[in-house]
Amino acid sequence: MKQLLSDIRKCEVCIEHLPLGPRPIVAGHPDARILIIGHAPGTKVHKTGIPWDDQSGKQLRKWMDVTEEEFYDATKIAQMPMGFCYPGKGKTGDIPPRAECAPLWHKPLLKKMPNIKLKILIGQYSQRYYLGKRMEKNLTETVRNFINYVPDYFVIPHPSPRNRFWISNNPWFEEEVVPMLQNHIAQQLKS
Repeated sequence: MKQLLSDIRKCEVCIEHLPLGPRPIVAGHPDARILIIGHAPGTKVHKTGIPWDDQSGKQLRKWMDVTEEEFYDATKIAQMPMGFCYPGKGKTGDIPPRAECAPLWHKPLLKKMPNIKLKILIGQYSQRYYLGKRMEKNLTETVRNFINYVPDYFVIPHPSPRNRFWISNNPWFEEEVVPMLQNHIAQQLKS
C-alpha cells in the first residue's frame, strides 16, 4: 500500500492539463472500512495537500457525524477522488475531474483495501462511474433512491456551499438520508 500511495502521489500523467500542476490527493490503508469517493480537490486542498480541508469537508464531516480525528484516520476512512489533482476552474466552479485518474488508480487501490464495507459516492461523477446504468435519471433521483445502492454504496450530493440551493430545495435529504448515512458510518466505525 505504501508503494502504491507513493506512486499515485508522484503521478504526472495529465500534467499538461493541470493549471496548478500535479498534486495528487489520496489517503488509504488496508484496514479502512469506509471509502469516500468525491470529485477532485479544490484549490485550498491543492495548497494544503489534506483531503476535504475546506468548507465542503466541514459539511461532509457534519453529514457523516464524525470528528476530524476519525475522518483523517486512514485506518478507518480512506479518500479516493475521481480526479486526484485540482482540474482547473470553469464558468460555474471547478471543471470535471480528469478522466485518467479513476481507470488508472481506483482498481489497484481497492485491491489494497479489502476491508472496505461502505463506499460513499459523492456527486454525479463518482455515481456515474460506479453505478453506471443503475443510476437514476439525475443526481436528485439517485440520492432520493439511495436505499437501492446500500450496503455497497451510499450516494450523496456534493457538500459544497454551491449546493446550498439544492439542499434547501430538497429538505428530505438532511431529514431522511443523512441520519441513515450516519447510522451506516457509525456501524462501520464500531466494527
